[in-house]
Amino acid sequence: MAVEAKDELERLRIELIGKKSELAALKKDVGRIRKEQRGIAGQAVNNLDIFIGNPLRDAEDQLQRLINKLRTESERIDVTLPGRRPRRGHLHPITMLRERIEDIFVGLGYAIEDGREIETDFYNFDALNIPENHPARASQDTFYTTDGFALRSQTSTVQIHAMQRRGAPVRMIAPGRVFRRDTPDPTHNPMFFQVEGLCVDRGISMAHLKGTVAEFLRRMFGPETVTRFRPSYFPFTEPSAEFDFSCFKCGGVGCRICKNSGWIELGGSGMVHPNVLRAAGVDPDVYSGFAFGLGIDRMCNLMYGLDDIRLLFENDVRFLEQFD
Repeated sequence: MAVEAKDELERLRIELIGKKSELAALKKDVGRIRKEQRGIAGQAVNNLDIFIGNPLRDAEDQLQRLINKLRTESERIDVTLPGRRPRRGHLHPITMLRERIEDIFVGLGYAIEDGREIETDFYNFDALNIPENHPARASQDTFYTTDGFALRSQTSTVQIHAMQRRGAPVRMIAPGRVFRRDTPDPTHNPMFFQVEGLCVDRGISMAHLKGTVAEFLRRMFGPETVTRFRPSYFPFTEPSAEFDFSCFKCGGVGCRICKNSGWIELGGSGMVHPNVLRAAGVDPDVYSGFAFGLGIDRMCNLMYGLDDIRLLFENDVRFLEQFD
């Protein structure tokens, strides 16, 4: 309303005393009047300008003060009102699961180790007892950067660094990103998260491995969780085994998550191969150890009932905010 009044007042000012107004024309005509009458005419025109212009200017000033007052009142803040809470961020579901896994193993006496994601062939393959003709070393399976360097394909590389640096005994887990040439689909991604564990000491046996994995799964999924081991093969462990656990959803009866088998396959494990210990500078005649690994992404899919692993990496806030 006040703004409309100001516009109307401006229209009147232009019409009455503007450059194209009748008053402006009178001021120009003063110059044509005879010299002896020019002073009287000029005075009369000035008086008319004052008579018309001063009220307009006063009204304009008053209106501007009113507009300023209204604007100030509209912008006034009530300091007694409660503030608006900013949107709060939260951890990614993979990060939340990773921290939970770390907490469990720290409680079991394990240290957390981290390492570089670009490794030499020695740490990525040779030290892990992976021979030169092994399919994992082929360019179609591994991301090579330059000659002799590649993105790590497992966090086992961190275990070699840890044994070289700390020696034995050692108890550690190595969570982190790994990279493999997989075509993205609902169950695969070229980059995924993995956690691998290592325990090396005198007299370590397969019984220690089974007890550690079983205790981890009980703390993760509940005290009634049952673990089973199946013989397998990995070049860096001997003997090797894959481990499953009873379905946390159906208790082993059978459901969609466990594909009606009652069991969920989770990871691989085994006794550390003597060649791996030697490559890390540990005497296999004195020390023995076990290692295990599991995929955090796949575990996350299972726990949250996701059908597509790619959802975890698309950064869709509508999806991620469900895990707050």
